Amino acid sequence: MQKRAVLLTNLGSPDRPDVPAVRRYLNQFLMDPYVIQLPWVLRRLIVGLFVLPFRPKESAHAYQSIWWEEGSPLIVLSQRLLEAVRKKTDVPVALAMRYGKPAIEDQLLSLARIDNVGEILLVPLYPHYADSTVKTTIEEARDVIERHKLDVKLNVLQPFYEDLSYIEALVASTSPWISQGSDFDHVLFSYHGLPESHLKTADPTGNHCLQSPDCCQVASPAH
Repeated sequence: MQKRAVLLTNLGSPDRPDVPAVRRYLNQFLMDPYVIQLPWVLRRLIVGLFVLPFRPKESAHAYQSIWWEEGSPLIVLSQRLLEAVRKKTDVPVALAMRYGKPAIEDQLLSLARIDNVGEILLVPLYPHYADSTVKTTIEEARDVIERHKLDVKLNVLQPFYEDLSYIEALVASTSPWISQGSDFDHVLFSYHGLPESHLKTADPTGNHCLQSPDCCQVASPAH
């Protein structure tokens, strides 16, 4: 009987908070056609001439300011999630990053080598869909399977922004900070933005965003 496996994926991080590592990371990230949606030549010119000569030094300094003793916060927290998931299931579970290490290619190959694994559930750790997060991850996984001719079926967890359990988890994690009696005068929401063109392409129905004017004040599927 064929076994199932799970691959959790996140964005990724430089290996180290120094200029060479940040340059490698930015090059891989920004040359992704799902991130900068321009022809390869234009993308190469922009990244090679205007970004890589200058941005790595500035970004390395920023990474150094948040770097943990254990490593990149994103990697460390993702690994903690991996261990928590492993404790709740008997199926093989691995973690990969779209950019940097551990690479999707390496982790897919590792899972595919496990005896009787014939189906892999890909779990992009993004509640909402975007070409530059979810789609690029799916396409990378499919490319690895095709190039290596892996005899596995790939299933993908769909965006879970409207899953009740996820919404309840958000409410539980934020309510202590915004409940009555809190010592804070304001609560600041910070989001990683996307170009408007990406949003229009990925969500032509408008069902994912701006479902109500007070969407940040009430628990709703729009979260």
